[in-house]
Amino acid sequence: TGIFLDNAMMLIDDAKPQWTDAQRLRFFRRTVTDALAVGLTTIHDAATYVPDINFFKKMAIEGKLPLRLYLMGHVSSDTYWGAQLPNITTAESADGRLMLRAIKIFGDGALGSWGSALLEPYSDRPDTTGILRVSPEVLRNLIVDFYKNGWQVNTHCIGDRANKIVLDAYEEVLKGSTDTDRRLRIEHAQILTLDDLKRMGRLGVIASVQPTHATSDMGYAETRLGPERIKGAYAWRTLIENGATVATGSDFPVEGINPLLGFYAAVTRLAPDGTSPHGPGGWYPEQRMTRHEALRGMTSQAAYASFQEHKVGRIAKGLRADVTILSQDIMTVRADQILEAVVAATLIDGRVVYGKLKV
Repeated sequence: TGIFLDNAMMLIDDAKPQWTDAQRLRFFRRTVTDALAVGLTTIHDAATYVPDINFFKKMAIEGKLPLRLYLMGHVSSDTYWGAQLPNITTAESADGRLMLRAIKIFGDGALGSWGSALLEPYSDRPDTTGILRVSPEVLRNLIVDFYKNGWQVNTHCIGDRANKIVLDAYEEVLKGSTDTDRRLRIEHAQILTLDDLKRMGRLGVIASVQPTHATSDMGYAETRLGPERIKGAYAWRTLIENGATVATGSDFPVEGINPLLGFYAAVTRLAPDGTSPHGPGGWYPEQRMTRHEALRGMTSQAAYASFQEHKVGRIAKGLRADVTILSQDIMTVRADQILEAVVAATLIDGRVVYGKLKV
């Protein structure tokens, strides 16, 4: 008996039978059904393997993608693997719904399993500082190589050590580059030093955060990190005030797929039942987002993070009519009523794909 953590999970994945396209189609249809029902119009798929990329490309060419997909290619390798990926522009899709110009690298593990890589030992396990999925040298080389070859780099970083290593590499490539619009991303950006929170904004690195991670972790996060490190954890307000672009998502299926869960967590720092370790005012409420910031995070900022702000993310003349219609106005109802909202209709390219419009 035992538990396979992080890199060790690959031992199981490598032994599993590969999915067929028929299995992929069944899984994809179920995912799309759930996504449209909660108002999602675009999914950022954070680690898409080559067989899945080929499946999505075939669907796109045939015009069979019900929503937009922004893929981040991934291959489990310590050396540059970009040549194994097709670079897919929306022009190759019959309806412009598929894009692959990004890759995903994993820096460390998760906080819950003591796997996020920290600069100092865990407060509740002083025998460990967590896990780097690859060495700092490999991580740096992958970032440099992918940047040099024109890819948007998205790196999973939870702990402050992983975030520092990746920000060091990002700063290195940005200093040597004349390309001013590469939109480097850190996925999660959960625990950072106060200096690195400022550096995110200074470098223009996108913080791709999942607000429900804070409310899922708040029962043990301070025990793991201690009273000082927690000041740089889930620090959305600090990121925003230092000029960082903060895009928000869910990280489903790790968390729930409904974006309203993330919106509620972002503006309240409360669990769905209205509780937190700090009471009904929220967990470290000074780090809350405003409702406007939370809405931008899941719409226009998410579109910017995927180079699609010229096409989606806002309701404006000339943009695609990707629209989610809710049963109530989440910008004005009481905070405890936000999660009572349901999706009345989801539109993509102006066509109703879920629910119905009342005329």
